[in-house]
Amino acid sequence: MSQRPKIFIVYTGGTIGMRKTARGYRPEPGNLQRLLDEIPRFADAELPEFVIEEFDPLLDSSNMTPAHWLQIADMIRRNYAEYDGFLVIHGTDTMAFSAAALSFMLEDLAKPVILTGSQVPLEETINDAQHNLLTSLLILGRYHRQLAEVMIFFDSLLLRGNRARKVSVDSFAAFASPNYPPLGRVGIEIALDPRLALPPRARTPDLNMLEVVELGSATVGTFRLFPGLKPALLEAVLAPPIQGVVLECYGAGNAPTADEGFMAAIQAATARDVVIVAVTQPTRGSADLSLYATGRALLDAGVVSGFDMTAEAALAKLFYLFEKGFSPERVKRLMQQSLVGELSVPSDGEPRNWVTWTVADRHG
Repeated sequence: MSQRPKIFIVYTGGTIGMRKTARGYRPEPGNLQRLLDEIPRFADAELPEFVIEEFDPLLDSSNMTPAHWLQIADMIRRNYAEYDGFLVIHGTDTMAFSAAALSFMLEDLAKPVILTGSQVPLEETINDAQHNLLTSLLILGRYHRQLAEVMIFFDSLLLRGNRARKVSVDSFAAFASPNYPPLGRVGIEIALDPRLALPPRARTPDLNMLEVVELGSATVGTFRLFPGLKPALLEAVLAPPIQGVVLECYGAGNAPTADEGFMAAIQAATARDVVIVAVTQPTRGSADLSLYATGRALLDAGVVSGFDMTAEAALAKLFYLFEKGFSPERVKRLMQQSLVGELSVPSDGEPRNWVTWTVADRHG
């Protein structure tokens, strides 16, 4: 009999292990482990072996910061050689930000990392926590040789982490990947398309080594356009010491370019080498500044297209590129290239067919 795979769980906090108190749900140390010990399914031989290491203190994910991203990454790095895959239990509010950040931070990644959580605590009678945890562990255990990227599993979908967004606060189907197909779907069977997944990124023969790039020292941010925007507000956002801004534009990358004050603020910032990346506000679609005259005006002013990147991925990528010490011009170029699957590239026109691996299948 083959040895069961080993999975390391980083428990950051979030709804999944919370307890109800007089002031609302809040994380409680040790509560998640206690709940799992009471559920026989988590001791099933069908699951991989797993251990849990908790954050101290546990977080509501609204308090997540780049320092916590580094804490997660360091916990994975310290245990990288010993385990076959990694599960990060995380609150839903900032899960997409953390998944995007980790996708850049974990250089040379050759093992799977899944983030999951729940909309309802595990202690409640009706919850999505048990399904999300069990299925994430099953995927990590069975397919750890086929998957080597940062992902989110939620409800029935396995998503690329830097393509995912939270789309609902009151549905078990809380996450979607609007501009990239799910890597897998879970129903009666587990169906994955391995051609949609990233290959291992390890640059050395030693697949048990992992480099981590610390994010957080760069000064970057996001700004969402809205009708009636006063140029002075944009000027404040773009003022020194800002290095880069994700500009959430209308439609395919449109903005109020007829406003001279708005354009002056953009031009003054790009003249100081501030990198401004246009993404689209709609959930689905791409910001291509070459399509419309208003977008072209931004392009002429030095703004670059972020195409179909999510705002979360674009922000994480700005952090990463500036952390690498690249010049503003190189950051602009790389923002328009796919580094870890965060950005669509021209397709080969070939249809993609699902490859179904049934529940009875095992990793090869």
